[in-house]
Amino acid sequence: MKTRYDVLIVGGGMVGSALACALGNTGLSVAVLERQLPEPFVASQPHDLRVSALSIASERFLQNIGAWDGIRSRRSCPYKRMKVWERSSDKGATEFDAADSGYSHLGHIVENRIVQLALLERLGELDNVDLISPARTLRIDYSPGATLVELEGGEQVVGRLVVAADGGDSMVRQAAGIGVTKWDYHQHALVAGVTTAYGQEDITWQQFQPSGPLAFLPLSGHNASVVWYNTPNEVKRLRALPDDAFLQQLHANFPPELGTITEIQGRSSFPLRRQHAQQYALEGLVLVGDAAHMIHPLAGQGVNIGMLDAAALAEVLLQAHAQGEAHESMPVLSRYEKQRRHHNLLMMQIMDGFYHVFTNDIGPLKLVRNLGLGLAGRIPLARRQVMEFAMGIRGSLPGLAR
Repeated sequence: MKTRYDVLIVGGGMVGSALACALGNTGLSVAVLERQLPEPFVASQPHDLRVSALSIASERFLQNIGAWDGIRSRRSCPYKRMKVWERSSDKGATEFDAADSGYSHLGHIVENRIVQLALLERLGELDNVDLISPARTLRIDYSPGATLVELEGGEQVVGRLVVAADGGDSMVRQAAGIGVTKWDYHQHALVAGVTTAYGQEDITWQQFQPSGPLAFLPLSGHNASVVWYNTPNEVKRLRALPDDAFLQQLHANFPPELGTITEIQGRSSFPLRRQHAQQYALEGLVLVGDAAHMIHPLAGQGVNIGMLDAAALAEVLLQAHAQGEAHESMPVLSRYEKQRRHHNLLMMQIMDGFYHVFTNDIGPLKLVRNLGLGLAGRIPLARRQVMEFAMGIRGSLPGLAR
């Protein structure tokens, strides 16, 4: 027995679940395959290490698909300001405030699990969407318009359109033979959940130094996430330190703006790489999120461009369905790729530029970047453009993210 769906989404993380929600209550039959459901949320539990800075555009998308209330009812932290400066000079320090652009906030810092839980909760309210979990994929037979996915236990599902939302090492993408262009940044990111001596903040900051940026992300209550970008060997050393020694390293290396940290809640690290699929679509198959692209997390835009992928793809599929077009056909899927590939490539190039400029200790470059930060802070138009970039509202947006 094979169960057939109009849209089969492999991967029920944030982007895959958001796409399914956007296709909810329509004439399309949809299934989401998720390897493992997240643990339920309990308000008293510590904050997770994996968090995302959701932009205004992502927030609007999540509102439009009915998942935002589920996030806010759990926990999140709005941030209104962001500060950026160079360690060797405070002359280039620039602070951006949402109020200067007429907004109440720039975005929200939210634990990834909470975003996923809110989306899966919303999926449960949609009659045309099936969530299949736990679902461990054993085999994918790509066939245009009828791709078969075999699950552990023998269950088989077939999709007219299969969506790869299964991450950077996408099994779906590999089964379809879509290649990627990639390289490793010579950096790892160490993420630490910390308890602060002060209450909830409304500012994120990033201080640049040649070995990599130091970043602060506020969380609810006396909690925050600090991110330390550095060489693989240094991150390995820092991660192996006892908590008290690591705490000393934080206070010695992070600027006074961080304030007093009283406790280390946990630590994790991951390598950084840039990756871009050579194409986003084949007949009956399409890529979204990390399956299509991975960028440097310097500005926290990875999940946000994934959300815009989901919004754009949902609109293209629903328009095609309403007009009687085969939603799995290349003419339809090419419209999605045309919308998203250029935008994502531009974002990747911007992040690459930041990485190369701010990890270089050459004197003229230091002068240029300090001048750039200073000008961005003093020129109203430049300030507004930087904030719109951070909020994800610059350029053409899918209707679901407006």
